Amino acid sequence: MSKRKRAALTEGAPDIVIITGLSGSGVSSATNAFEDLGYFCVDNLPLTMLPTFARLVQPGEDAQARIERAALVINIREGEFLPEFERELQKLRDRGLRVFVLFLEASDEALQRRFSETRRPHPAETGGGLLKAISDEREAMAHIRSLADNIIDTSDHTVHTLRKLLVDRFSPTMEGTPMRVQVLSFGHKYGSPPEMELLFDVRHLPNPYFVPELRELSGHDRRVVQYLNSKPEVEETLRRFSDLLDYLLPLYKREGKSYVTVGIGCTGGRHRSVMIANALARRLRRAGFEAQAIHRDVKKTKRRRS
Repeated sequence: MSKRKRAALTEGAPDIVIITGLSGSGVSSATNAFEDLGYFCVDNLPLTMLPTFARLVQPGEDAQARIERAALVINIREGEFLPEFERELQKLRDRGLRVFVLFLEASDEALQRRFSETRRPHPAETGGGLLKAISDEREAMAHIRSLADNIIDTSDHTVHTLRKLLVDRFSPTMEGTPMRVQVLSFGHKYGSPPEMELLFDVRHLPNPYFVPELRELSGHDRRVVQYLNSKPEVEETLRRFSDLLDYLLPLYKREGKSYVTVGIGCTGGRHRSVMIANALARRLRRAGFEAQAIHRDVKKTKRRRS
């Protein structure tokens, strides 16, 4: 990579990243990674719209309306777009925008395997078979490839390793994205949430429902919190949950997960799960995770054991 081409990364995050490359090489996965990094992502933007879009990124009088960073997937496989790309790219750079062209490719074997697994037709297929379509596209994209600031061969990458590579390389803070953790309290009697990475059941803890003066309160209330904190098994449960999450969450992040939902369930989702979810989210934030507590069933009014 030349000194000029490295400048877009070493002098700060690019204003615009143009993502292109061979079909099946991971363009969609790359776009998802940039979205996680906070880039405004547009898929298949027509090349003719590039100057118009660039005005939204270009610093101007209305700073509130400006898009700080953008990642654009431009469909330039059609022949009419190929001759225009270099000229339009130079126009953006002449405006003073930091534009970075990312080109993804993979070996013929890897592309054949991916199209076979997904059973999707190759966009360059004209009846000559998959291998010829890959070869034709590779030849047609050769000039675009020569303009790229970075070429990534994704043959040996998984979705997770490609994401990690892009996050590490293009993070505006050079620190990657934080792990976002949602700690979701719920009541088992209303059904378990459909999508969770982890589920902790706290029905083993003392139940404030059976304390008359606490029954109508929730796990947000100071009196319920004090009651539960007075029970040694509550602190022990929180400590063990926290220790397990301290171990697991970095491993989830290493595998490319940006979001993890941790379910905390009690009977009715009103007392124990709410208090534990709040306390666990605070501990995770202190440990450096971006965590928030969400309470699905705390306002439900059915009068049963909680």
